[in-house]
Amino acid sequence: MRCLWLLFLALPNLIVGEAEKPSTKPNIVFILADDLGFNDVGFHGSAEIPTPNIDALAYSGIILNRYYVAPICTPSRSALMTGKYPIHTGMQHTVLYAAEPRGLPLEEKILPQYLNDLGYTSHIAGKWHLGHWKLKYTPLYRGFSSHVGFWSGHQDYNDHTAVENNLWGLDMRNGTDVAYDLHGQYTTDVITDHSVKVIANHNSTQGPLFLYVAHAACHSSNPYNPLPVPDNDVMKMGHISHYKRRKFAAMVAKMDDSVGQIVDQLRKSNMLENSIIIFSSDNGGPAQGFNLNFASNYPLKGVKNTLWEGGVRAAGLIWSPLLKKSQRVSNQTMHIVDWLPTLLEAAGGQPALANLSKGIDGQSIWRALVQDKASPRLNVLHNIDDIWGSAALSVGDWKLVKGTNYRGSWDGWYGPAGERDPRLYDWQMVPKSRAGRALEGLMMLPSRADQQRLRAAATVSCRAQSSQGGSCKATAFSAPCLFHIRDDPCEQFNLAKQYPEVLHALMVELQRFNSTAVPPANKPADPRANPRFWNYTWTNFGDYQSNDIDPVVGDLCLASQNSKDCLK
Repeated sequence: MRCLWLLFLALPNLIVGEAEKPSTKPNIVFILADDLGFNDVGFHGSAEIPTPNIDALAYSGIILNRYYVAPICTPSRSALMTGKYPIHTGMQHTVLYAAEPRGLPLEEKILPQYLNDLGYTSHIAGKWHLGHWKLKYTPLYRGFSSHVGFWSGHQDYNDHTAVENNLWGLDMRNGTDVAYDLHGQYTTDVITDHSVKVIANHNSTQGPLFLYVAHAACHSSNPYNPLPVPDNDVMKMGHISHYKRRKFAAMVAKMDDSVGQIVDQLRKSNMLENSIIIFSSDNGGPAQGFNLNFASNYPLKGVKNTLWEGGVRAAGLIWSPLLKKSQRVSNQTMHIVDWLPTLLEAAGGQPALANLSKGIDGQSIWRALVQDKASPRLNVLHNIDDIWGSAALSVGDWKLVKGTNYRGSWDGWYGPAGERDPRLYDWQMVPKSRAGRALEGLMMLPSRADQQRLRAAATVSCRAQSSQGGSCKATAFSAPCLFHIRDDPCEQFNLAKQYPEVLHALMVELQRFNSTAVPPANKPADPRANPRFWNYTWTNFGDYQSNDIDPVVGDLCLASQNSKDCLK
């Protein structure tokens, strides 16, 4: 009788304990680098820039060696958030500028909203770049519970101002408020601090976490100081001879340290063993001189905002204890549109996919990744831009490139190659990094021998081949080019003449995609967006009437435009 009485007394505590069990759904942390080149991480074969935290995740997870993104910022972010190709949301042509009165269409349900329906709490740290002309286009109105970061496409990393088309204004937000108090704090640190706080404050008993970490790094800043980074960090890169590449490397290293801090906080919060971590670049890297930057996609062809492999093949990885077959290099084809359905299936299983919006282009790769099975994705639309007259499509191992951007001026191969000797890669940094130590604690960091094997398998090499292929001059008026990407990842040999049937089949598929495209949504800059009207801040100008604008500045605008349409 006494034992029954003690059990009765303990029953309320047992019931409470059961209710307080953490969610079994995995936490999801998506880390998106900005303008990181294929060759700017250690796990792809370069020993030039130390990225031990990212490398630790790569070696203990899955290296996505045939992973594609859109060629530039806004299209990639729209594809990630909607699971749709940019041609289906009007986001396919260049970027969204801060003065444009548009944003990612509001009828699109996006990733955090889907995850929130499954019980997640969603947060964003960093760059948005999907529209802010009205508040309803900004993160807190689209499924995120918090946002510390910026709305536009780039900023100075110290004073947080952005220059676009000769307009200058502050762009740093805490929620919807201008974050004047963050002035002087390095942007990468601001993003890291918010990410770590979100993890530390998360109550797992109330559901899982989705954290979207959208770094500014390593996008260039304003033209007067394009690669801002603390001098102490630049000094650590003294082995790099070119000063601008050294500064770029320091920016990447700062971001790598951020990754380590995030992984370590997941460990401290007892969340790491039930998490999925994705690391991805948003597009290929801008090589030396492109957008005042100094990334490297070596040995791939092209740069950011081109449709060559160097513009659309990204550095990417996925890490999770849920992956049954990890510590491998994946050649499974995947596109950034696939993350939405893939993560939904990881979070809610097959039933979660039943609620997807119509017209989703993404395919769930979750089971293929978990079980190391063939990817269900058979083709990849890299983009169609009818304004610039460029398009590219991959089907299986074949790739079609039609037309070009920048009149072909960025259609070459660019370095720096970096130090390729694997003996010069600092293997000791990986287990000593924050991420490395955390993964060793879970018994998930592979041996050095396995790390070496993985790194070698993830290194792309382009050797001269015995081929009848010709060169490719992809202009708006030239014939399309055809490449066999598995054998020729560097797009050296145009096989269009040798395989006309394959070329024709891909052209038909491209035309099918183009028949489903919506027109690009780009709009002219709105004069109301000028930051001088809003205390020199970039703001949600579309929510205000003309009489809300500073009258003195407004009169100047009217005088200069000689029309009352200036403020309409």
